[in-house]
Amino acid sequence: MSTELKERNRRKKRKEKKRQQKEDINDNPIEEVRLTVSTTDDPTLPALTFRTWVLGLVSCILLAFVNKFFGFRQNPLSVSSVAAQIAVTPIGRLMAATLPTTPIFIPLTKWSFSLNPGPFNLKEHVLITIFASCGAGGVYTTRIIAIVKAFYHREMSPFAAILLALTTQLLGYGWAGLFRKYLVDSPYMWWPSNLVQVSLFRTLHENDTRTKGGLTRLQFFLMVIATSFAYYVVPGYLFPSIGCLSILCWLWKRNIFMQQMGSGLHGLGIGAFSFDWNAVISFLGSPLSTPSHAIINTMAGFFLVAYLVVPAAYYSNAYEAKRFPFISSSTFDHTGHMYNVSRVMDKNTFSLDIKSYNSYGKLYLSLFFALTYGLSFATLSATISHVALFHGKSIWRLWSQTASGKSGEFSDVHSRIMKRNYAQVPQWWFHILLAVTFALSLLACEGFSKQLQLPWWGLIMACGIAAFFTLPIGIITATTNITPGLNVITELIIGYIYPGRPLANVAFKTYGYISMTQALWLLQDFKLGHYMKIPPRSMFIVQLVGTVVASLVYFGTTWWLLSTVENICNVTLLPDGSPWTCPDEEVFYNASIIWGVIGPAKMFTNRGNYPQLNWFFLIGFLLPVPGWFLSRKYPHFKFFKLINIPVIVSATMMMPPARSINYLTWGVVGIFFNYYVYKAYKGWWARYNYILSAGLEAGIAFMGILLYFCLQTKDIFGVQWWGLEQDDYCPLAKCPTAPGVRVEGCPVLG
Repeated sequence: MSTELKERNRRKKRKEKKRQQKEDINDNPIEEVRLTVSTTDDPTLPALTFRTWVLGLVSCILLAFVNKFFGFRQNPLSVSSVAAQIAVTPIGRLMAATLPTTPIFIPLTKWSFSLNPGPFNLKEHVLITIFASCGAGGVYTTRIIAIVKAFYHREMSPFAAILLALTTQLLGYGWAGLFRKYLVDSPYMWWPSNLVQVSLFRTLHENDTRTKGGLTRLQFFLMVIATSFAYYVVPGYLFPSIGCLSILCWLWKRNIFMQQMGSGLHGLGIGAFSFDWNAVISFLGSPLSTPSHAIINTMAGFFLVAYLVVPAAYYSNAYEAKRFPFISSSTFDHTGHMYNVSRVMDKNTFSLDIKSYNSYGKLYLSLFFALTYGLSFATLSATISHVALFHGKSIWRLWSQTASGKSGEFSDVHSRIMKRNYAQVPQWWFHILLAVTFALSLLACEGFSKQLQLPWWGLIMACGIAAFFTLPIGIITATTNITPGLNVITELIIGYIYPGRPLANVAFKTYGYISMTQALWLLQDFKLGHYMKIPPRSMFIVQLVGTVVASLVYFGTTWWLLSTVENICNVTLLPDGSPWTCPDEEVFYNASIIWGVIGPAKMFTNRGNYPQLNWFFLIGFLLPVPGWFLSRKYPHFKFFKLINIPVIVSATMMMPPARSINYLTWGVVGIFFNYYVYKAYKGWWARYNYILSAGLEAGIAFMGILLYFCLQTKDIFGVQWWGLEQDDYCPLAKCPTAPGVRVEGCPVLG
């Protein structure tokens, strides 16, 4: 009898579990979404109002200016739309309290609008934030302008640059339109970073009851932002070196090996730590908005590459690694000195001079930099096989259900509300925009005396690559908050086909890589609107206008800085404490040399130094297979399903310009909050985690802006003492270790 009772209880528990799972899927299958996103909607709230346009455009312009302005700095300060999301709240409410409510009629039409359609509401706030997101998203083509003017010291037509900026951003709408059914409507594509803003929106607009002995979400947010704002004066002005404290370098001041191991900026960062939140989020984004499984996959990849593969290869002198620094994004010649690209460039044609190149010699990379390219090859092929194995059936089912007009298992409460209450964006809107943008792209490439060097067939190839990879990379981004890049494969393809032309290479990369990245930004914003129940057509209009405005502001800011900041990007000529070191632009410039000037045929074939790296394509393609096989054979072990090979393989893709200290601090913070706190204190996590992320980021942004306009515009960069340097005082970590190599500032080893 007891056995029958136990069996009955087990069956009852199984039924209850299945019922709960069905309820979860009916709401949303992702627990973080269920804990954060509301399932209610008020379709009567006005969205695209006068307040939306004014505050949205101002936010877009300001964030575009600030992000490009700070993007040239040693620790790039990326101000996200969260800052605008916070700042416009009191302004919107002030406008609602003071503006007249009388309708204003547009002459010769039946249209009218009101300056004040009622209380400042959630939907207006979301659209303003989407405007701001367009400004915060970045315009990659400004790096092309920077390397042409600051590194190659050549002139460039501003009209060609403007067209390049606009078209690379707007092409993304075409790819977004093709795949929004898969990457927005599906509840399994949950875009984790959006939950920060969702949580903040609810904090700012919903009534919240203070718990006994606790704080409301708004009180907590105000406390965090005030603390972050006040504290950032320390790493931002008084003590910049606190961004990376490398203890081993202090203990072993003359030991190259220990400094390579201990430097957080130029080595492996063992024992290094940071007290600067900006160092945590600079390159990898906020760890508080990244799922724990993605953080663990990333850190596993980081430790595997940085602490195992690279040291083993370096100290065995693979690729003559000891002739060069342990970690560096620079390019070198056979003597261990910086590669002098001017010696191999034809100044008249701005292309490679073969005779000069053969006389000067091959180009070398630091081992870490070379391995980064190999891992890029592996990431590309791993992304294709991972998505095909783990998501292929789901993609096929969703495509079939979309084609038949059914929603099936891919519909949740949010999708049903959106389809019931709002008209969708017609597909032809995306198609027309794609056609017009492609025509303008042809003009940018073939016009203006062909300054961009990219022919029409190169543009078509770039667009094909972007269209092909938007879906697989979008799936990884929408589920992990980590985006594998297409920059290397685009550089590789055009470098083989059209070598010796650096601007053709970077233009091809931008059309192939950035148009896809822009599509993912748009889809992420569409998902935010999906969660917040925003009319899709209003979303489309705001995104389109915001993208155009942001592109123009990014271009103008870049052109202005390059024309007014003396010696910008030239580290050797900048004054002490100057932040204008352009770390991203330096990597971009070196990549243009590797792939554009020299070309992959002289790097990754038998004519170059790194032909073995091509095997990474095959390795990456095969790596997801064991995890997929184990997940099928042992379906009850969720561990196997959480192994994400593209994320593991691409973990160190940001190095350089990212450093070890960025990864180590990001990983520690992320695992603590999104694994330990999430498991042990789920109630606190659900209430405060995303608010904490938003407050820390916004406080840094506001103080960073204040410091610049109050002090740095007057060339006051900080108090003159050893802590002013944006360095970790590990000079020997940058030294070669091969016998007889002479580099200034480094000992010559025997």
